Amino acid sequence: MTELINNSLCPRGEYPRPQFQREQWLCLNGEWEFEIDNSDSGAARGLITNPLKQKIVVPFCPESELSGIGNSDFMNAVWYRREVEIPVAWKEQKVLLHFGAVDYDATVWINGEEMARHRGGFTPFSVDISKAAKAGEKIIITVRAQDNAREPQPRGKQSQRFHNYQCMYTRTTGIWQTVWLEPVPAVHFKRPRITPDVGKSTLHLEMPLSQNATGHKIRVTLSDAKGEIINGTCSAEFDFAPRLALQIPAERKVLWQPDNPHLYDLLFELMDAEGNIIDCVKSYAGLRSLALEGHLFKINGKVLFQRLVLDQGYYPDGILTAPSDEALIQDIQLSQAAGFNGARLHQKIFEERFLYHADQLGYLCWGEFPDWGCREENVAASASQINPRFDITVAAQWLEELERDYSHPCIVGWCALNETRVGASYQNRTADEQAKNLAHLTDAQLALFLAAKAMDSTRPVLDTSGYCHRLSQSDIYDCHDYAQDPAKLRENHAGIADGNLFHNHPDDDVPYNGQPYFNSEFGGTWWGEKESGDTWGYGNKPQNIEEFYERFTGLCSALLENPRMFGYCYTQLTDVYQEQNGIFYFDRTAKFDLNRLAAAQTKETGV
Repeated sequence: MTELINNSLCPRGEYPRPQFQREQWLCLNGEWEFEIDNSDSGAARGLITNPLKQKIVVPFCPESELSGIGNSDFMNAVWYRREVEIPVAWKEQKVLLHFGAVDYDATVWINGEEMARHRGGFTPFSVDISKAAKAGEKIIITVRAQDNAREPQPRGKQSQRFHNYQCMYTRTTGIWQTVWLEPVPAVHFKRPRITPDVGKSTLHLEMPLSQNATGHKIRVTLSDAKGEIINGTCSAEFDFAPRLALQIPAERKVLWQPDNPHLYDLLFELMDAEGNIIDCVKSYAGLRSLALEGHLFKINGKVLFQRLVLDQGYYPDGILTAPSDEALIQDIQLSQAAGFNGARLHQKIFEERFLYHADQLGYLCWGEFPDWGCREENVAASASQINPRFDITVAAQWLEELERDYSHPCIVGWCALNETRVGASYQNRTADEQAKNLAHLTDAQLALFLAAKAMDSTRPVLDTSGYCHRLSQSDIYDCHDYAQDPAKLRENHAGIADGNLFHNHPDDDVPYNGQPYFNSEFGGTWWGEKESGDTWGYGNKPQNIEEFYERFTGLCSALLENPRMFGYCYTQLTDVYQEQNGIFYFDRTAKFDLNRLAAAQTKETGV
């Protein structure tokens, strides 16, 4: 008889991977032993096998209040330790240990034996611990997270100084997403890739396996609220990643779109030669298309102006980790209430449950890699983003993000880089140095662009968000324009059709080739009545709230009414620490009349 495991008793105990879900799993969130290791000497001091000094609440990082630690100083390394009993019902199963995200360089030991190492603070990894984890036995999991935040590494908006400053915020160290165990058979599903094909009313399924086995088959059942629609079967014997196509009958065909985010349920079953089900995974899919036609960006064959908001995904008590699943839903609903239909997920790979809720709520998302930090930086001079420094680790983490999120219908575009720049006006370097920097930047943009195109041919890819565009083949072109005068903003973008663009760094950009174009950062108007200390926003602070409404309406109108603009992204959804330019305060309370903001964004686009 199957043991009943009540994962809901854990903090953030909801299933962390809704698009690839097995029935049996064990949430490991909650109290762990913990120790800060500022000298990073813990291995030599025996912390791999010895008890640790403190307690922490996982999955919240030690900088956060919710963790019970609340230490916002630099921590070069931290250690975690927990004893876990493997359920008896998992006998004769492999056991996988999953980490949603650990920042930055994680090493995992089981009973003192090293099992895995993973670099990358925003992407998931899994460890097969079957050799050490037997059903009914207890194991000790030890994790060390090394995170020297002052060294070049992808960290997004995490501050390299002791304090927060400008648009840099409190750091996150160690475990900050759910940890869980999962039993799987020797032959089991890896994560399926689901590709919608609207023209053929078909979902194309690619189903990688851990290994093949003679006589094994895969059965996939597609259903909706009315019940089963269609099922299909294919062999699991010959191909490492079997493929199957499920064509949806016309009478059951419903497209996924913001005003009707219809999702189909998918059930993947792996059967042995006798027809016994040995692995079963639940998933879902949306049938929607993305197309670029001249300067137009179409969703399901129609032009839809993308009214995006910049979302940085920070929380006062959890930092990068939402305090609850409801908080993720709330952020999307608050954005929609203010008139936005999507978000640019900025300098952070959001936890997957955010994308799950975006899929359900019809919320458009642009996936982005948190590349800030992997650059040559002069912290003392406030000169970050000078010369991007990339190595194979950056490409690996970018590919991990693309692999995790490929099948989510809410994602409508990818962008690996933000505000790349090497212009002579920004850094005082010789012409030869500038030429080398531009060549290096071009290589970096090309490598990450091609990686995204190879991993995902179904979505447009932007070479970099704002500033220095080095790729003529980029699917999308954009800029960041924080002009606070609506007339000036309108003027800056009046010449797109003639190739007369607003450039952040015109000397470093390649020519514009007529791609779909949008202003991916604008607004950011400084406003708040709760602020204290050294706060900031873009432009002069409005004298009163009516002046804010007038400016917001004018700025949105300047872009909404531009026939060559397919969308925009307003900065930003919430205040974040000292940055006081959100539609909402940091605690998610409203600053403005949301109906007025929504009304300002519902004018005809002119397209």
